[in-house]
Amino acid sequence: MTGSIRGRLLLLAAVWLGAALLAAFLFISSLLEDFVTDRFDAEAAAIADGLIASVETDDGGRIELDDAPTDPRFGLPFSGWYWQVEADDSVIARSASLLDGSLQGPVGNITGGRGVGADGAALRVLRRQATLPDSNSRIAVTVTAPRGQIDDSLRQISRPLGLALAVLGIVLAGASVVQVTAGLGSLDRLRRDLARVRAGTRDRLARPDVSELRPLTAEINAALDQNADLLARSRQHLGNLAHSLKTPLAALANELPPHHHGQTLITRMDRLIGWHLRRARSAGPRVLGQRTLVRPVIDDILMVLRWPLRDKGMEAGIDCPPDAGFAGERQDLEEMIGNLSDNAVKWGHSRLAIRVTQTDRLIIRIEDDGPGMAETDAPRALIRGGRLDEHGASGSGLGLAIVADLAALHGGELRLERSALGGLAAILDLPA
Repeated sequence: MTGSIRGRLLLLAAVWLGAALLAAFLFISSLLEDFVTDRFDAEAAAIADGLIASVETDDGGRIELDDAPTDPRFGLPFSGWYWQVEADDSVIARSASLLDGSLQGPVGNITGGRGVGADGAALRVLRRQATLPDSNSRIAVTVTAPRGQIDDSLRQISRPLGLALAVLGIVLAGASVVQVTAGLGSLDRLRRDLARVRAGTRDRLARPDVSELRPLTAEINAALDQNADLLARSRQHLGNLAHSLKTPLAALANELPPHHHGQTLITRMDRLIGWHLRRARSAGPRVLGQRTLVRPVIDDILMVLRWPLRDKGMEAGIDCPPDAGFAGERQDLEEMIGNLSDNAVKWGHSRLAIRVTQTDRLIIRIEDDGPGMAETDAPRALIRGGRLDEHGASGSGLGLAIVADLAALHGGELRLERSALGGLAAILDLPA
């Protein structure tokens, strides 16, 4: 549970709640024990005061008890309810419950003392001493109550108290769960918003409804803006670099004869510059929050390829859901689909088929009815400069490698398989 904020909050709430309820139980139990024992002590004190008031001295100077308590509990043998009156250390009267026994205890006034009855049962003892008027005799009155009855009374009160506190604990625990869940709801919404930004359905985080998360959201939005700005600047610099390198190469190529050996080197340098610039562009930071619909990109690419398609007499078929989306920038998707479509038009005879499906993955299949490719040739076609048409007049052997790199950059892959049309099937497998 300590691995999450929710678990930590619930664990802390459970610990503090348990400690508070336990402390409350102990404190209330202590108050109830004092209340019950005070009640027994008050009853015993009233009996003792009555006994002291009933002690008299007759005409002969003898000390005797004029009136005994009538409580029936003092008549039951070994009931634990006992009383005893002593005068000058001799017992002058005792309760019937003592039978022939006597109470032995410490000297002095005692309230809430402990004693043991003749049957071994624990007793709560109260002892009072007094001096009779007009006499030097001292009397001592001892009254006891069974400790077991006090403990039974406490248990009868403690059980419902414990049950009530347990129910209260369950209610408070449920309230803690609701409170923590409601309190962390804003974090869940922030997580879902971040997932939408990552998926490309939105480009910024919404303003949270709690003030504590607003600085965090502002920092994340600032980071997204900075990421987009850095990418735009890097691509601008790459474009400037491409222009500054290609222009002198073109001028140098114009200065050399058409079949000069330098033309081959210039062509190779141009291919390498194009390769490394495209690779640097692909390796740049991807802007979070970008999402591109696939169908408009396919339509635009086929619009560009309409003349090559017409010249070869090829038909293009498209099967793409209107809501199919790519979690990235449009130019990356254009680069991948454009290269594969151009390759299919170059090698196809009469048909070009583009089919898009999207579930938890975005699958784009671009197929043609050309000569296809042997399974053993696919790895070589995906490496830099790998060409299967070594005598072709156009192309640099970089298209498929660039597509593979872009697909890998976005967490996907490019696969080359045999098409059901008889030619090549280039399959882009990308995260949705």
